[in-house]
Amino acid sequence: MSSIDRPGTFALGDRTVKRLGYGAMQLAGPGVFGPPKDRDAALAVLREAVASGVNHIDTSDFYGPHITNQVIREALHPYPGDLVIVTKISARRGDDGSWLPAFSPEELTQAVHDNLRNLGLDVLEVVNLRSMFAIHEPAEGSIEAPLTALAELHRQHLVRHIGLSNVTPAQIAEGRRICEIVCVQNQYNLAHRADDALIDDLARDGIAYVPYFPLGGFSPLQSSTLSDVAARLSATPMQVALAWLLRRAPNILLIPGTSSVAHLRENLAAAELDLPDDALKELDEGIA
Repeated sequence: MSSIDRPGTFALGDRTVKRLGYGAMQLAGPGVFGPPKDRDAALAVLREAVASGVNHIDTSDFYGPHITNQVIREALHPYPGDLVIVTKISARRGDDGSWLPAFSPEELTQAVHDNLRNLGLDVLEVVNLRSMFAIHEPAEGSIEAPLTALAELHRQHLVRHIGLSNVTPAQIAEGRRICEIVCVQNQYNLAHRADDALIDDLARDGIAYVPYFPLGGFSPLQSSTLSDVAARLSATPMQVALAWLLRRAPNILLIPGTSSVAHLRENLAAAELDLPDDALKELDEGIA
């Protein structure tokens, strides 16, 4: 058994994936815009991830734009049979790298076809509809129209499964009345726990929860408590933060990102880290 098998697996639609995966956002250039600084290094990270047993990669064609998916295709196509590539739609990039809503049926359809072409796929395994009422956090607003458009692409057999990203509990409830939702992707980490109740509700319903920015994103987690626990366990603070997420709930699937093979190996080693109960209590009380 490889190290990343230890935390177990969880269902993602009708596929089963290991709970420690890989997020490809950092393979684009600065600001998730333009080409990577070192394309060979980006290819190496992807190949190392799959060689290490990762079978869940998160991406989007608006990373770059287009570039990250093209790098994934170059590195891994033809894809291993157990690899599940999850993408997201509903945004586009301005010429200045800005993030712009792209919520119309025409834009969503174009985004699905862009993902298919750049990844070299005939069907997308999972597509997350990302709410864009507020770019960096969930905000209320009906998702019925864009989700209905995405459900139509599912009926056309271009998309196998549908998820939601950057959404509120009300939007998830609305979405589940329209189509089956197999995963929710929201910001969540040791210091940002607004979705605590939601995670438990989704776990009871067998729906995967995929935290983005599991290590804090553009502002990495910093805490004396986290550092103290890591020192006692001879681990890095980021490994402890990932291990905490793996212990938090069985439906959590992790997609930490990196553009470095060394950092990738460090992240994957979090699967081997056992957090004792006293460390869990300390983390829960010291960072929340």
